Amino acid sequence: MSGTPAWRAERTVGAGEAAALIEARFPDLRGAPVEPLATGWDNTVHLVGGEWIFRFPRREVVLPGLRREIAYLPRLAPRLPLAVPVPEHVGEPGEDFPWPFWGARIIPGRELAEAPAATAAQDVRVARELGAFLRALHDPALAAEAGAGLPYDPLRRGDPAVRAPRARTDLDALAEQGLWTPDPAVLDALDAGERSGAPDGSVVCHGDLHIRHLLVQDGHATGVIDWIDLCLGDPALDLSLAYSGFAGPARAALLEAYGEVTAGSEAAARVLAIFLCGALARYAADEGHLRLLEAALAGIGRAAR
Repeated sequence: MSGTPAWRAERTVGAGEAAALIEARFPDLRGAPVEPLATGWDNTVHLVGGEWIFRFPRREVVLPGLRREIAYLPRLAPRLPLAVPVPEHVGEPGEDFPWPFWGARIIPGRELAEAPAATAAQDVRVARELGAFLRALHDPALAAEAGAGLPYDPLRRGDPAVRAPRARTDLDALAEQGLWTPDPAVLDALDAGERSGAPDGSVVCHGDLHIRHLLVQDGHATGVIDWIDLCLGDPALDLSLAYSGFAGPARAALLEAYGEVTAGSEAAARVLAIFLCGALARYAADEGHLRLLEAALAGIGRAAR
C-alpha cells in the first residue's frame, strides 16, 4: 500500500510496559501476569491476571473517545441486554505514559469475524440477540437519560454522501490487489445510498459496530466491545452490522427483534456496511489477518443483498 495506513500505531504498549504501568497505578494487580491479547486500529489490548482486559491507545486522535468510554459505559451497561466493558481501573496520564488507559473485566467470547462456523439456528439466535441489544441501545429514553453530552455522528458515518466515495476508493484498491472482484450489486447499493441522502435519527449509537466488535460464544451473542466511537446518530450507524454480518433468516430475525427500520436508515446502513468491510479488508490484507480478510470480503457482498 502507498502512504501510511490509518491504522499504523503512534505508540505500541508491549506486555512488559503494560505490566509496569498497571503495577504503578493499581497495587491490587501487582504481579498479575500480562499477556498480549489483540490489536486494532485504536488500541493494544492485554489480558491481565486472566480476568481483566486493559486497553492502551495507539493513536492520540482516539483519546476523546476513550474518555467517553470511561464516562458513559458505566451508565449504559445496566440498561443493555448484552455485556459491554465497564472501566473499573482507570489509568491517568503520567511521566511514564502520556495518555489515559483503562481495564475492565473480560467478556467471554470471540469476535464474530474470528468465530468458528455456526449452524443456521445459531446464526438466527445470535442475530436475534443482537437485534434486541440494538433495540435497547437505540431506545429514545436512553438517549434522553444517558446520552447528554455525546457528539452527533462526528465522523459522518451515517451520511452516504461521505461514506460511499470512500468505500469506492477502498474497493478500487482491493480490486487492484486482486482481492475483490467488482460486484454490480455492491456498486448499485452505494449509488442507491447516495441518492437516498443522510437519515437524521438521534439515538445512542456504538458508532463503529462491525464484525470485530460483536462477541459470540456457543451460539450466543455475549457482548459488544470497543466503544471509542460512542455518539448520538441515526440507527444506521449500528444497523450496518445487520447487513454485513447476517443474511437470510438470521437478518430477518435481527430486524424482527429490533423493530421498524426506515428506508433511509437501511440505505445508509448498507453503504456504511460496505465501507466498514472494505476498510477492514484493506487492514486485514496489510496486516496479514487472513481470517478477518475473508470475513470482511464476504461482508461486502452480503451488505448489498
